[in-house]
Amino acid sequence: MKTIIKDLRTAAGLTQQQLANQVRVTVRTINSIERGEYNPSLVLAYKIARLFNTTVEELCCLKENVTLEEGQHEDQR
Repeated sequence: MKTIIKDLRTAAGLTQQQLANQVRVTVRTINSIERGEYNPSLVLAYKIARLFNTTVEELCCLKENVTLEEGQHEDQR
């Protein structure tokens, strides 16, 4: 999730401070998420996803090609 949020933020031209203000958290929280030190709550992930017009699933790197039964990507079979 860390690089996706950073990539979305930088593509939107937002600073960490601006993102933090828009989702009502501290810059430290955004920084920790982007460094992979903190997993956001579902509510915070939803706010971030909505801001970037995406889904929580996309933020969490959940793709359709993941098979839950086998726990592998289709290209790993």
